Amino acid sequence: MGRRIAIVGNGELPPGTARLIDRSDIVIRFNDCRSLGLGGTRTDVVAVCNTGRPGREMTEGAEWRESDGVRQAAAIWSVRDPAKFAEMEPDIRARWPELTDFCVDYTAAFAAIARAGGKSHVVIHREVHERLDVALEAYEPEPYVCPSTGLVAIAHVLETVSGEDDEVAIAGFGHQGWSGHPFSAEKQLVETLAVARRLKRISPTSIFSASEGA
Repeated sequence: MGRRIAIVGNGELPPGTARLIDRSDIVIRFNDCRSLGLGGTRTDVVAVCNTGRPGREMTEGAEWRESDGVRQAAAIWSVRDPAKFAEMEPDIRARWPELTDFCVDYTAAFAAIARAGGKSHVVIHREVHERLDVALEAYEPEPYVCPSTGLVAIAHVLETVSGEDDEVAIAGFGHQGWSGHPFSAEKQLVETLAVARRLKRISPTSIFSASEGA
């Protein structure tokens, strides 16, 4: 049997899933790791939005880097390829002029934080983003700015991190939030992946618990 990889979003979590998440071999959380607590405590990777206001807020000062989730993580993933977002910036400014700082890049700051903390730092390649744009077209989304941080991390895990025998499961993904992400289409894509048995949703009755004999 391969590894158990849990991808834990910052949305609502079913009660009783913390123990299942903490039994995973790899746990991936996002940004400020709001999933800690009901979503367990183990954190191996923190995937971050490395551009715009979220990137600035996380990298300025010491609060984020000294938080529980970030301190215990072995890796930080920057989900937005700086070259991709530099290319996207003129179109974003034209179509969404209110997003004045959306493409301001903080990747170097995250890399420095990772280096200072003895962590690895990965920039998820632009091709993951671009393949998601193509896949999302099947669900006819309204015009959107970019795929969500969560969806990019899921795609990266499925494409690069997980092996044939690994179990990949998600929790805390409500597929709703900022209007610049195509959440309705993202939900449909995730459900398609679940039907294809590439992805599972963690719940108290999920395969994680069944395979533990719980």
